[in-house]
Amino acid sequence: MRYKKLYILALIISCATFSSCSSELDQAPDGKISLEDVWKDNDKVAAYLNTCYQYMSGKGNLYFFFERGPANWCDEAWDADDLDVNWAASSRMYTGNASASDFPGWSVTGGSANCEYYWTNYFSAIHDCAYFLQNIDKAAVTKESDRSRWKAEAHLLRAYYYEELLRWFGCGLPLVKSPYDYNDDFSKVKRASYYETVQFIMADCDSALVCKDLPWRITTSDESGRLPKALACAIKSRMILYAASPLYCGSDNRWNEAYKVTKETLATLRAQGYELYHTLHDPNTFFNSNSDFGPDGYPLAEKAAMYNEYFCNSMEYSSNPIDKETIFQTRWNSLSFDVEGIGAQRGYKSGTCPSQELVDCFNTVNGQPILNLENPYKDAETHLNPNYNQTNIQYNPQNPYKNRDPRFYADIYYNGSKRWCWWPFDEVSLSPENYPAKAGFRTRNIMTYIGEPRTGTSATGRTMTRTGYFIRKYMTPTTSDNNGTYRGEANFKEFRLAEMILNFAEAAAHAGHEDEAIAAVNEIRERVGMPDLPSGLAGQALLDRIYNERRVEFALEEQRYFDVRRLHKPNEDLSTTDKWVTAAKIIRNADGTYTYGRQQVNGNARQCWSNRWLKWPIPLDEVSKVQAITGENWQNPGW
Repeated sequence: MRYKKLYILALIISCATFSSCSSELDQAPDGKISLEDVWKDNDKVAAYLNTCYQYMSGKGNLYFFFERGPANWCDEAWDADDLDVNWAASSRMYTGNASASDFPGWSVTGGSANCEYYWTNYFSAIHDCAYFLQNIDKAAVTKESDRSRWKAEAHLLRAYYYEELLRWFGCGLPLVKSPYDYNDDFSKVKRASYYETVQFIMADCDSALVCKDLPWRITTSDESGRLPKALACAIKSRMILYAASPLYCGSDNRWNEAYKVTKETLATLRAQGYELYHTLHDPNTFFNSNSDFGPDGYPLAEKAAMYNEYFCNSMEYSSNPIDKETIFQTRWNSLSFDVEGIGAQRGYKSGTCPSQELVDCFNTVNGQPILNLENPYKDAETHLNPNYNQTNIQYNPQNPYKNRDPRFYADIYYNGSKRWCWWPFDEVSLSPENYPAKAGFRTRNIMTYIGEPRTGTSATGRTMTRTGYFIRKYMTPTTSDNNGTYRGEANFKEFRLAEMILNFAEAAAHAGHEDEAIAAVNEIRERVGMPDLPSGLAGQALLDRIYNERRVEFALEEQRYFDVRRLHKPNEDLSTTDKWVTAAKIIRNADGTYTYGRQQVNGNARQCWSNRWLKWPIPLDEVSKVQAITGENWQNPGW
């Protein structure tokens, strides 16, 4: 019989997640208990399920080294630490310093919030989930409702970890339906196909969905971090969309299946009260005289404030929450102000700097793109020569930040925007837009032109911007490193209803249901006051608008990193998206006006664009072990 000893510490990790956990567990004199003993005690059973939670990632900007990970590793942003911290993940991605034995995306030392060693950690968690499911039916559980709920959670946790593995590694996986024993014949371990893995994930989700004891929402703070039933719908929607995408579908057309699943899951979530966040609730903080969401007189400023408010607040645990959009948020708070805001405000670093490519995606308020979405750049790789949308007469390249989608003003600080907060320095004459002014609470013009001494564009210095832009999406308007104005940042919203709506829009468009796709996109646009898409859009023109809408709606939320990969074919590379990242090139003229152009960030191409970067490498030591036992090489192409 399989016998294993667990340290008490491992059993009580995150025990606060469960109200039923006791403060300590009975233990033998050597401080250990057997797994057989676990199933004889209600609290120990709950504690074992807690160990299944322990590898869930914090995401957001908690990737090592306090960065926004995937947002910085694609064409959305550039990490301002790239030169100063050349041993951290982003810098190594940019230089191509990566291998299957030491890959910067998962091979870290001293990382935080479980953003590391995904292959080994997630399979450990998957094994624990399988072991829990094997034993829960016979375990000594006090309440049958707890047994039912815990079983559903284990199914959903296993689905979550598999979903994460598919996103990062992009390959079929062995399906751990029951736990492996040390005496098992591992030479017979086989990998399922990508689609078979997705089916396994969706089956686990369905097991959670039929459980009457698993709540649709987590409604009390003492259960924060536990998985709600709604997450099963969200994972199904995401995974079937991926399975239908070019990188993973092979020769099969799965768009009709994706249409049915995304439509059903979206309808189910709506029926359970999930809806888009559409009302500003704290105008004193987010829409006051100092908030500056858009140029003077901007008509949709309140919409921008509402959108910023949503990302700056954690979802509360209530039966009737203000935020009915967030399906699941991570357990860790973000650190936006501290590590990725305007670096000069705290004197540390700017972190994530949005790219010119991201800025190009935001429509003008008339609802039109500023670029020709079919062919956005005349030089497809370097992006220095934009192919403007000639029908959009509202956009002026020399006044580029006027009349843009309100999500632009909610997400990004740009040349000429303003921020009221505590500024810890006196202004100097090299910043005439702000000089003279003393350190203290005041409104500062965020000028990003080349040569501006505090917030200008520069190829060096962690507090400067690499791209001409700073992130705003997760920053409360007036937060400062000063008594009375510091505000803790929000938890990262890992799954939200807007994704489910746009997943459905994409699948519907591919499956020939253009009217439904347009209506779904319009719902996203209407909540921020943007005009509907033109009626009659179809085919690639409609898909171009949907993909652009995803870039805008999910800006800096790490969705783009995975979208750009799944939408490539297996034999393609990322040269037109991730090879070159551009910045605004802003020159201040002698008369106080500005000339706007474009430049490449640091003048160097990134080295993370070739075909092999479509998927991450499986750790070499894991591949070697499997190959020695089974004779099969599981490694992803190019690694």
